[in-house]
Amino acid sequence: MEAAKKVLLVEGGADQSFFEKICKRLSLDAVVQVAPPKDLGGRFNSKEGVFQHLEVLLPQLKDGQITHIALVVDADYSEHHGLGCQKTIDRVTAIVKPFDFELDPASENGLCFKHGDGFADLGLWVMPDNQQEGMLEDWIKTCVKVDEQTLFQSASSAVQGLENPKFSTHLTAKAEVATWLAWQKQPGHGLYLTLKDDLLDGDSPLFKAIEQWLLGVFK
Repeated sequence: MEAAKKVLLVEGGADQSFFEKICKRLSLDAVVQVAPPKDLGGRFNSKEGVFQHLEVLLPQLKDGQITHIALVVDADYSEHHGLGCQKTIDRVTAIVKPFDFELDPASENGLCFKHGDGFADLGLWVMPDNQQEGMLEDWIKTCVKVDEQTLFQSASSAVQGLENPKFSTHLTAKAEVATWLAWQKQPGHGLYLTLKDDLLDGDSPLFKAIEQWLLGVFK
């Protein structure tokens, strides 16, 4: 894709391929560039990398290099040295405020920041649901199709039944989703497989909410 004027900034490659599939589902793939920071010239891919590169992108709105910005980041877990949801929102609010963006208290289906001089709304989605702590995998867990739930529960039970897991407890959702995907017809693929192989319920509330948010931001 040539330099797109509408950018969805994500933390890394796994998120990129996942949201590229969602954008294609919404027919946004031709106009929205889904990219982690390093793809746009940033120093590193991570949540902090997203915050730092947001400060680089914001001035480009004024000169028209880009017209729309949205970002998806994990809330993470405050007890494991993450920001958590509210502090993540506060961090983004502080970054965009000098550029005359203010959080719209009436935001629905995701968060939007309004601009005082007519720029397009800036979008923010904090995984999983803009309220709770967690990550993309927690969002995926809420959207598993009915006919996949038995297999997912088996994967979840296998993970939770480990006597001495090597991963920290706050990464349990990642392990559960990875195990579930390892038991699919094509083991070894990333999170995008949940969309490619139609494993998620597109009518589930969180799925519909994030689609409406994306359509609203990039209309």
